[in-house]
Amino acid sequence: MIVVAIISILSSVAIPAYGNYTARAQAAEAFVLIDGFKTPLIELYTSTGDFSINNGTSGVDGITAGNYVASVATSNFSVVATYKSISTGTSSKIADLAVHAFYNPNSGNWSCANGDATADDQTAVNAVTLTSPPSNVTARAGANAIPGNIMPKACS
Repeated sequence: MIVVAIISILSSVAIPAYGNYTARAQAAEAFVLIDGFKTPLIELYTSTGDFSINNGTSGVDGITAGNYVASVATSNFSVVATYKSISTGTSSKIADLAVHAFYNPNSGNWSCANGDATADDQTAVNAVTLTSPPSNVTARAGANAIPGNIMPKACS
């Protein structure tokens, strides 16, 4: 009887922890795909003034979809990954959530945030000046964010 009680207690802790572990692993795929575009996008921007993923005629090539990520695309200076379906740490799955990374051309820094890029600085790629976007601007959380408990700590 004591053994059954101990096993019940351990499984009540282990099963939710495993669900969160699985969800975080699924969420990490987007950051791996985004990271693959960082250096090529900076090189493309500094050499041509373009900041886009290949649309058939211009932009950088790379992997834009995966097992859990439906698409990776650029929006001004943001690289947005939209999920097909991602676990929330429980048995439910949610589609169309997003994470993104923002490149500030005046500071040369990347930052990441939860959700889409709607809250990021909207300076167009061809409208950059020495003061726009300001060098202290970073990525901001947008709409369609993934649950905070599965967001990587480095980007929360």
